[in-house]
Amino acid sequence: MRDSARLAIALLTHSVNPRGGVVHTLELADALHARGHRVTVFAPAAPGQAMFRPTRCAIELVAVAAGHPGVVEMVATRRAAFVDHLSRRIRSQRFDVLHAQDAIGGNALADLVERGEIDGFLRTVHHLDAFDEPRLMAWQQRAFAQASQVLCVSRTWCDRLQAEHGVSTTLVNNGVDLARHARAPGARDAHVALRHGLRPGAPLFLAVGGVEERKNTVRTLQAFARVRETRPGAQLAIVGGASLLDHDRYAQQFRSALAASGLAAGAGQDVVITGQVPDAEMPALMRLADAVAMPSLREGFGLVVLEALACGTPVVVSRLAPFTEYLDSDEQVDHACWADPTSLESIAQAMRRALDPRHRAALAAATPAVCERFSWQRSAGDHEALYRAHRALARARTELTSHD
Repeated sequence: MRDSARLAIALLTHSVNPRGGVVHTLELADALHARGHRVTVFAPAAPGQAMFRPTRCAIELVAVAAGHPGVVEMVATRRAAFVDHLSRRIRSQRFDVLHAQDAIGGNALADLVERGEIDGFLRTVHHLDAFDEPRLMAWQQRAFAQASQVLCVSRTWCDRLQAEHGVSTTLVNNGVDLARHARAPGARDAHVALRHGLRPGAPLFLAVGGVEERKNTVRTLQAFARVRETRPGAQLAIVGGASLLDHDRYAQQFRSALAASGLAAGAGQDVVITGQVPDAEMPALMRLADAVAMPSLREGFGLVVLEALACGTPVVVSRLAPFTEYLDSDEQVDHACWADPTSLESIAQAMRRALDPRHRAALAAATPAVCERFSWQRSAGDHEALYRAHRALARARTELTSHD
């Protein structure tokens, strides 16, 4: 690529922990880097923190204080840290594109627009949350309302932003790394199973994202308890959960449900709660699982679903958009074990179906076509086209202003 064609791209993400939006940012950054662009990912980090996985592009950590403030204070301080860091940074390097992947970065860039330090920015909306705190709701809306262009990773959220907020958006899909998430067993798969106390030969369900209401973890646990009535050796592994939001109230509901279930929790027990695991272990955990359970109440896209399918693992998902966008096919071939996320028995039935050898064989034959439709290379190409149009429009505005 000629130097004149290279873009200088700044991508802002809200954390260094493995959340869906952060994974999206890093995968997109690496794919854009592979296309010859100069990409820098900006992420807030407390002392001692580092990005959860290495990347081929540049990473700049934005210093924030350690500790666990309330959500409002956390958002405000990270937003201010972004503004201070980027205000200094853009004096020494020009970026053709500044692109926020969340509301924290979006508000920081909106602040810089208001201060006249940048011309505009792009914002990707993965999903929107419902907050009790009015300031959080206002900041969430400002982060996309003030953007020059809004992108969404699913048609579902494109439609919702148009219907509920009158905001026109552009659909740019996620991707899946088929080299990283492969069906062939890895050399360390057995070690990963041993490290987390996963029982060899026993049915294993994997829930990714920790204990969160949006992830429907309590119902997943309760449905698993029903499955255990006929599959007494089965395990449920709950992985991840590093979140900036406060899930303490829901975590207490989960602890109460776990106590009521009579299931034992811990390494090697009925329910294995790992917390955050090394990034390199995730493909192994997906391959070790008999099914990935994701009967979520709300998702932006559900990257974990594509990653599980790429590993050859059946998925239990809610029969809701956006899952129905990319898992249904014209041939009416099922690519998932569907569940009503509000029904324990429906989730349990879907989990039992995922263990049925006949259904697993049918899913294994059908799912490669799903994964092949999504690639980070294609997503990066779509982003690049939008970035170039954004830069051209910004230059045209600058020329018009200079002539005035």
